[in-house]
Amino acid sequence: MPQILEVAQVSKSYPSFRQELTVLENIDLNIERGATLAIVGPSGSGKTTLLGLCAGLDRATSGTVTLDGKVLNHQTEDQLARIRNENVGFIFQNFQLLPTLTALENVMVPLELAGKANPAATATELLEKVGLSQRLHHYPTQLSGGEQQRVSLARAFANRPKILFADEPTGNLDAETSEKVISLLFELNKEAGTTLVLVTHDMDLASRTERIIRIKGGKIISDTE
Repeated sequence: MPQILEVAQVSKSYPSFRQELTVLENIDLNIERGATLAIVGPSGSGKTTLLGLCAGLDRATSGTVTLDGKVLNHQTEDQLARIRNENVGFIFQNFQLLPTLTALENVMVPLELAGKANPAATATELLEKVGLSQRLHHYPTQLSGGEQQRVSLARAFANRPKILFADEPTGNLDAETSEKVISLLFELNKEAGTTLVLVTHDMDLASRTERIIRIKGGKIISDTE
């Protein structure tokens, strides 16, 4: 299978008070198209930093990240934004919905940015798939945490991304709601044939993916399929 993501010798450091703080060190990681993968590790191990580099939200200090054949290090901010809009979906722990927009309008945003025809029809269909056909015109504050995360799921799949990054997608949800959201996530992912990269503390969730990468102290310590 061809690779959707290639990470080669990637390190990430931040200037700190006395010396540089190295968060990731010489990471090598290749992910095949259509694969499902979990990145696990203790807090502060570099999981979310790695996710941000892979998704083009941040830049590596050294090494290269290649997403769908494009080397991210060489892109301008505008080019990175376009690559993300065309290729990448995101799900975050804290939902990141726009509070002044309804559920329907939140899902329409990426479709409108991409200039897609009939964004309202596509957004409505996606919200129906995640069981929110009765909540289209509700604002985020009128929705429960589980409902908000389902809106963000619908939004993540709106542009039919090639790769989906989910950062602790059930971190703010109770066990029962988490199970519903995760089942929906894997269902939608399978239907769309999207590559799924999950960052999670939850080993039960990680075990549902085909491959688990463990990170500790900014280094990959194991990679199991």
